[in-house]
Amino acid sequence: MSALNLVSADAAVALIQSRQRVFVHGAAATPLQLLHALARRAGELQDVELVHLHTEGAAPCAAPGLGRSFRTNALFLGANVRDAVARGDADYVPAFLSEMPALFRQRVLPLDAALVHVSPPDRHGYCSLGVSVDIARAAVDSAETVIAQINPRMPRSHGDGLVHQSRFAAAVEVDDELPVHVPGPLDPIELAIGRHCAALIENGATLQMGIGAIPDAVLAALENHSDLGVHTEMFADGVLRLVERGVITGRMKAVHPGKLVAGFVVGSRAVYDFLDDNPQVAMLDIGYVNDPTVIRRNPKVAAINSAIEIDLTGQVCADSIGTRMWSGVGGQMDFLRGAALSPGGKPIIAMRSVTTRGESRLVPVLKSGAGVVTTRAHVHWVVTEYGAVDLRGRNLRQRATALISIAHPDHREALERAAVERFRRLS
Repeated sequence: MSALNLVSADAAVALIQSRQRVFVHGAAATPLQLLHALARRAGELQDVELVHLHTEGAAPCAAPGLGRSFRTNALFLGANVRDAVARGDADYVPAFLSEMPALFRQRVLPLDAALVHVSPPDRHGYCSLGVSVDIARAAVDSAETVIAQINPRMPRSHGDGLVHQSRFAAAVEVDDELPVHVPGPLDPIELAIGRHCAALIENGATLQMGIGAIPDAVLAALENHSDLGVHTEMFADGVLRLVERGVITGRMKAVHPGKLVAGFVVGSRAVYDFLDDNPQVAMLDIGYVNDPTVIRRNPKVAAINSAIEIDLTGQVCADSIGTRMWSGVGGQMDFLRGAALSPGGKPIIAMRSVTTRGESRLVPVLKSGAGVVTTRAHVHWVVTEYGAVDLRGRNLRQRATALISIAHPDHREALERAAVERFRRLS
């Protein structure tokens, strides 16, 4: 068995050279000590491209003034790189999450190196990618050089995330807490959205949902359901309560029955402890998890996603505010399409009816430059705190009427005027 080449963080990132493309492990597995060490080499490196999904914590290589040394090429934007993209010091690659592993494996984006964050090796020499298998599995398989940050606080997850220590050209030992997202109290609007979504979900359904108040509100409203399953790109703390109550059993799933299937996990320490060495959870390559042909095989898939704004024909903008990039395409289309094809499935877009500034998120037309992540033809259910409407099979006038009915009352008159001007009359 090859011994680990344990070195300091500075010595580990000395393997990175100018003009290389480097994958960075994302979400709660962001290897922050390696990133800070890499940023310290800014004076000697040029044109290093960093490829990753959203990362947690600081993004030291995306700091102002380092653009000649590093350039982030994000597959999904987090808050820590939005300003860098806006000022032209970083870039964004629009892609379906299900197709991202192939970007590495098929050498569309060939990787020179990968920085990953893993659990300590077991007695057989295997480490785990822990909370983030997603596209990291493909990166580890594809990169010429892999550098590991080894952390005893990283849970060992079951599934596709095992990597033998011989794969690491260098490794750094750390003892750092993982980034956490602790759920806060739910407000009445979130609770109302949760109830409307839960009313659409049948017993025996397979759930997909992400992190945040609305997914938490939906999960909180499902406590009287039974035999729910989970097949999702990620999950957080809300799932734990339903597992503990026996609501989530996975008994009715056709794909991996009895198991919670995910690509990554972000939440409190409690959810990381739940993941650790838990054979009930399968952390798998996101090219498989998010494949619509896999998703559709499960019964009654309820895919709950959100939006920044939706126009009156049903077009969904979820990745930008006008021309300002905000997040990414992610897995929304993967799961909405998979749910639409699932027997009894329900693709759902759920959102608050207004922004924090009181502006309607149901709009006559999308903002100039806004990206259409989900087309009007793919949208079925739309939910706000004012109700749920199904757009499937409805013409444009009928869609406008339905969407206006769940808009905030303060905006309905203006939306009706805009709809009449566009469509001449409403249904």
